[in-house]
Amino acid sequence: MGRSQAALTFGSNLSDFDVERVRADFPILSKRIYDRPLVFLDSAASAQKPQAVIDAVRHCYEDEYANIHRGVYYLSAQATLAYEAARAKVQRFLNAREDREIIFTRGATEAINLVASSYGGTFLKEGDEVVLSALEHHSNIVPWQLLRDRMGITIRVVPINDAGEFLLDEYEKLLGPRTKLVAVTHISNALGTVTPVAEITRLAHAHGAIVLLDGCQAVPHQAVDVQTLDCDFYTFSGHKLYGPSGIGALYGKADLLQAMPPYQGGGDMIRSVSFEKTEYADIPQRFEAGTPHIAGAIGLGAAIDYVTALDQEKIAAHEQALLAYATDRLSGIPGLRLFGTAREKASILSFTIDGAHPHDVGTILDRAGIAVRAGHHCTQPVMDRFGIAGTVRASFGLYNSFDEVDALAAGIEQVKEIFG
Repeated sequence: MGRSQAALTFGSNLSDFDVERVRADFPILSKRIYDRPLVFLDSAASAQKPQAVIDAVRHCYEDEYANIHRGVYYLSAQATLAYEAARAKVQRFLNAREDREIIFTRGATEAINLVASSYGGTFLKEGDEVVLSALEHHSNIVPWQLLRDRMGITIRVVPINDAGEFLLDEYEKLLGPRTKLVAVTHISNALGTVTPVAEITRLAHAHGAIVLLDGCQAVPHQAVDVQTLDCDFYTFSGHKLYGPSGIGALYGKADLLQAMPPYQGGGDMIRSVSFEKTEYADIPQRFEAGTPHIAGAIGLGAAIDYVTALDQEKIAAHEQALLAYATDRLSGIPGLRLFGTAREKASILSFTIDGAHPHDVGTILDRAGIAVRAGHHCTQPVMDRFGIAGTVRASFGLYNSFDEVDALAAGIEQVKEIFG
């Protein structure tokens, strides 16, 4: 099936979303791997960067770099303005009420650790319960285990069904008077499952619990409105949103952030310091100790500009069409088993092939120029749920095409020929 026919069949209007024009914005996509055109299907791990982001980072270092907030000279003032403008872009992107509700972090991992350490370490006590789901990335499991080991909290886990769907009824049964915090993924990085975050949040609040949502896989694929969701914390990583690595953001309701003690101590998070006493800065600086990733924040702002200019609704429609087409193509391959067949899911396909180890599949596809992820995807509990060690994961971004889905299917056929 050709690209135009596939687009028509699976609902993507190429006149609304010109993927070839978009692809031209990403320099790395013209690269050849083993003399084959690169087919990059690993955006769930880390997305490629458009020229606009690369240029923004280069401009920062070439034309306006200096440390921020403390300098009284021109370059420092310009860098400070650019850094704080990026914070305002994140605020608008998530529809937070105020830009001081946006904390820059190294990524979602640090953001979750910040909440676990600062909020959890202050407001939770022995016997309190934190509810997670069986879909969670290790980054939303281990910080709560560290808190459990330190403070004696209890972790409870919402199960998933065979389709990889979050079981809302089971979740509601877990909520009780000891439930103090719910921390769940918005979209599963291993299966693509979209969880019912609005209802999850509503039920948690009805039991007096606060909610943290891991939005790493959500923000590249759909618009997020934290005020509508009414979540208490929301986090994402820049490198999955076509921005630089080493930068991310934590949204937190202002009253919660103001009540939380600093996560780290150092420069820029203080009002005054003496050997007798330290007075801490207001939010957001209170949680941004030391020199931050200035160019990273500016690059993240450029990535947000890029994504919003393309129109998130059009991106979502294109990616859903890709997902439908890829699901149809791969479902018809004998010996291939899909994991994660939720009714609501993002553009992620996890699968195994009979008789072939996922790492072998990934290696063979690599020789054909196709980049996929193979392994447990930092979600070992998900793999345990299905009784497997790992999967091959193909994840689609805004720059992927129907032709690349065809290339993936052809590569899988080569795998099957090798393994019989």
